[in-house]
Amino acid sequence: MRSQSSGFVESVQFIQSVRQAPRRSLTRLLGSLAPWIALCAFAGLAACGKKPEAAPSPRPVVSMIVHPDGHGPSATYPGTVQARYATPLSFRVNGKIVERSAHLGDTVKAGQVLARLDPADYDKNAASAQAQYDAAQHRFVFAKQQLDRDTAQAQANLIARAQLEQTQDAYASAVAQRDQARQQFALAQDQRRYTRLVADHAGIITAENADTGQNVQAGQPVYQLAWSGDVDVVSDLPENAIGALHIGDTAQVTLPALPGRRYAATVRELAAAADPQSRTWRVKLTLEQPGADVRLGMTANVALASSATHAAQADGGDFTIPATALFHDGNAPALWIVQGAQNVLQLRRVSVSRYDARTITVTQGLKDGERIVLQGVHTVTAGEKVRPVAPLHPEDFAS
Repeated sequence: MRSQSSGFVESVQFIQSVRQAPRRSLTRLLGSLAPWIALCAFAGLAACGKKPEAAPSPRPVVSMIVHPDGHGPSATYPGTVQARYATPLSFRVNGKIVERSAHLGDTVKAGQVLARLDPADYDKNAASAQAQYDAAQHRFVFAKQQLDRDTAQAQANLIARAQLEQTQDAYASAVAQRDQARQQFALAQDQRRYTRLVADHAGIITAENADTGQNVQAGQPVYQLAWSGDVDVVSDLPENAIGALHIGDTAQVTLPALPGRRYAATVRELAAAADPQSRTWRVKLTLEQPGADVRLGMTANVALASSATHAAQADGGDFTIPATALFHDGNAPALWIVQGAQNVLQLRRVSVSRYDARTITVTQGLKDGERIVLQGVHTVTAGEKVRPVAPLHPEDFAS
């Protein structure tokens, strides 16, 4: 009100000066005082009309109260059905393939001949080795007879001691030559036998790597044989799943090709290190009673009953919630939690075991009855007061 009084005094002084000044001076005076008159009037009006600002109302956010699923679903990962043992089959000698009796997908037995090389050269080597052995055997027989004669004559003092020693030396040399020729003959026979590729175990041919008429080197794969017997499911797991897994843990396996069936499996092998490219750990699980309809190469879904899942169930179970509620705190998944009676937002990190098209499964970080933000998670801030509202179409957020 002080500013209003000063303005009134100035106005009176202005009127008195107007009465006393000539008309032309009055015009110049009004022009110079016009900005000051407008400023005083605006200041007076502002001083009279100023009111305290009202606090902003809480922002409405779409939210829901979460409850556990009741049966915490295990973490599920893709896998492939494979034989526990699979080995490449190859010839042990060089040669040209002249016959193949097994083909891709064939079931073979142990000892079955799968392919043959041209044996002509190896037959000749074997015949030459046998001739050398026969000659060495003949020399051995002669050396033995000569030794018997010289020994008897030496005892009768009919020959010199030096002659007996020479006969003994010739006999020892004949024995060594005979043994060497015998081993060479045995080796030639083995090489001739190696021209036949024989299955070491019963199984299924899963790959063909060479064809009839092709020249192959020793050790070059011709077939890939998957052994009969135990069947594995091989899966590559991320870092957050490998820590809670141990050899002997159980799992449930489902095959998309055989809907409605579940197979029990046991963790048999865990990779000691991550794959340098994918940064995942390979896990091998042995199927129990797979059945004849489980074929190698089928895709599988492995539900691991890991200790992390058990811990989550002990804390109240897993929570399946809409994927729109997912936010991130740094690199970790997080959710906006509506706290207390004041409805203050808190950002909380959670553990997610499964990502689906419309939902996620949270194993740690949530409690039964807590309220989370469903939409607009990128527009709110920590500590902000909100007004929770229910979804307009709740069925859109059903799992």
